[in-house]
Amino acid sequence: MPHHTGFPRTNAAGTAFPAGLYHPDQEHDSCGVGFVARLSAMPEHSIVEHAVQILVNLEHRGAIGGDKSTGDGAGILLQIPDAFFRHGCRDLPFPLPPRGEYAAGLVFLPTDETLADRCAATLERTANEEGCPVLGWRQVPANADPLGELARMSQPAIRQVFLSNGSCHGDDFERKLYVIRRLAEKEVRSWTDGDASQFYIPSLSSRTLVYKGLLTGSQLTTFFPDLRDPLFASSFAVVHQRYSTNTLPTWHLAHPYRFLAHNGEINTLRGNINRMRAREAIIESKLFGDDLEKIKPVIIEEGSDSAIFDNALELLVMAGRSLPHAMMMMVPEAFGPQFHMSEDKRAFYEYHSAIMEPWDGPAALVFSDGRYIGATLDRNGLRPARYTVTRDGMIVMASETGVMDFPADRILQKGRLQPGKMFLVDLEQKRIVPDNEIKSRISRQHPYRHWVKDNRIELRGLFNPPDIPPEDPKILVRKQIAMGYTEEDLKMVIAPMASQGQEAVGSMGDDSALAVLSNRPQLLFSYFKQLFAQVT
Repeated sequence: MPHHTGFPRTNAAGTAFPAGLYHPDQEHDSCGVGFVARLSAMPEHSIVEHAVQILVNLEHRGAIGGDKSTGDGAGILLQIPDAFFRHGCRDLPFPLPPRGEYAAGLVFLPTDETLADRCAATLERTANEEGCPVLGWRQVPANADPLGELARMSQPAIRQVFLSNGSCHGDDFERKLYVIRRLAEKEVRSWTDGDASQFYIPSLSSRTLVYKGLLTGSQLTTFFPDLRDPLFASSFAVVHQRYSTNTLPTWHLAHPYRFLAHNGEINTLRGNINRMRAREAIIESKLFGDDLEKIKPVIIEEGSDSAIFDNALELLVMAGRSLPHAMMMMVPEAFGPQFHMSEDKRAFYEYHSAIMEPWDGPAALVFSDGRYIGATLDRNGLRPARYTVTRDGMIVMASETGVMDFPADRILQKGRLQPGKMFLVDLEQKRIVPDNEIKSRISRQHPYRHWVKDNRIELRGLFNPPDIPPEDPKILVRKQIAMGYTEEDLKMVIAPMASQGQEAVGSMGDDSALAVLSNRPQLLFSYFKQLFAQVT
């Protein structure tokens, strides 16, 4: 039974069913996002504390429900806290293999115990069949006292699962975990007896772990006491405070996702989804082999734009690309002939434009796979991202400056991310990799220039439009009046398109009379207004 009796109706997970003019496919969100890291790559509990401080200081960028205590979502992505699991978890009734030879995952389960056990059994059976047996489960301590009524109504049961690597190592182990998760998700989704919509696996990895929920930033460590344990340590942490514009917050749509935390929205989403679905039939991978069919469909359309972006990013990384490479594919710079850049980089973007369409925002995206942690702005550059680097090797990136206080003499460098640029930290090499270095290296990994030159087909000259004689001005004006054109349409919209070949950029605001109250004839679409949230 859905939890809410009024509009909109929801399932047990709090996801709304389509109704009236509302449809989940139209959801976007805009939020506060950031990360903190140590260049030494040494796990410290202080990094977790700093990350939570950033999250609390970004809380004003999130939203709170009508009950005054339900947040739109908050979470943290960090390294597997190996010392905590070995020495801090007294309730772990099984020995752990060496670091890197086991995976830990956070699992949301239905509150119905029978359904929860059935979901857990499905995940266990799938893991065993794929050669990565489950070592055991842990009940995650959760203090629901700070939760608001809305969050409590859809709160799932939360456990952690631990898997052995079997015969898999490194990236192969991560790929197998991806396959296991997708198989379990698809099987549970196919059930028709019972509402198992709360089943969700925020993370399942040998490298990273996610804690998240329908919380505010200040509620995160109260709800998850694990994060306050001194043994809970990481060398980096990604945090996110959600502001879901025009959406209905749910536990599973809180950020971070498996690789990504996102501020903004993906305005090309429907086209991106359609193209990803269209190419599923022809994708192939030597690394996945026969497992490739097990992960399809790659895109889970019930997710938000950020979740769907993460689906596509995960596939690219698991198929063998580095995380920076995958981000360059999905979020390219503006690379037309009028933009100054190396021919190698331009060829990289041109080559990949035939493989992957740009996921355009406005969007600020923070990402990590355990080795790399970084951030990038889409080519529109309309979301804030500011960074600070200290002399003792601490790096802070966030939606705004001032999320952590540093004495002036401790700051080595600070600045803001530029449109299309990437800020990248390599924890393996223990350094910040400049944007031009990482992109130059990736764009020269293969002969993209030769590939583009040898395979590009120019369409110029294949089609010549006929010359259209100009229309009589008096007749044209009569037609424009009949079709509802205004002076504003002609001067602010059509003129820039005709003279510059591009859409005009203008500010929001409409002081014209509502169509339903106007004495003038109106076009049908003038009776509808798009609900659009602009977050500055």
